[in-house]
Parts: sequence; structure tokens; C-alpha cells
Amino acid sequence: MDNTVTWFEVATDDPAGVEQFYGDLFGWTFAPADGPIDYRTISYPGGGQPAGGLYNTEGRFPNHALFHVQVPDVAAACARSESLGGKVLFQEIGGEGPGTDFAYVSDTSGNLFGIFHQRS
Repeated sequence: MDNTVTWFEVATDDPAGVEQFYGDLFGWTFAPADGPIDYRTISYPGGGQPAGGLYNTEGRFPNHALFHVQVPDVAAACARSESLGGKVLFQEIGGEGPGTDFAYVSDTSGNLFGIFHQRS
């Protein structure tokens, strides 16, 4: 399914900015989780239940995230990411025929993630 991954976590010292970035890029929504820390569950459009979490590090340790999101068009997702303040660090787009288009991108907080599309 496009724009989804399995459970993952994004840790950042700027949860509001990162929440806006992923919300605008993939349509993800965020909800506060119960507990003593600032942790927000992440849900995909039409996903039915949370699939990940956003953790506020409050600057206590480095920002981090590493996950891969399936997208319908890697080049378009890279362009959209850059327009939202992200950076494309690497991309390999093979064109026609079977194979995988792939990119490493960083979000507005510097977190690295992958995007891919499996061509048939």
C-alpha cells in the first residue's frame, strides 16, 4: 500500500515541525499517547490504527528515524519533500521495466528515511 510502513519511531527535538512535515508529505495524523512522556501515535490515511510513533527527545539525545515508505512515484515524493524543507541525499530511479526506484531523504529535523517504489 502506498505511503505506508510497518511500526516505526521518529525521535526529534522539534515534534511540531516534524509532525507538520510528515502530515503535509504523506497525510499522516498524530494523536497524544497516554503516559508520562511526550509520545504521539502516527496513523496513515485509511489505515484504521496507529502504525508508528513520534517521540519528543527534548534535546536529550540526537534526532533519529529510519524507515522506508512505499510511494507511487519516487521522483515526485523527492520533489515534494524538498518543497516542504526536506533534503534528498541519494536517489536511484531506474526508469521503465521491473526494478525498484529508491531514495534517502531527510526531514526538516535532519532525520533520515527511505522512500521506494517497486516497478512491475
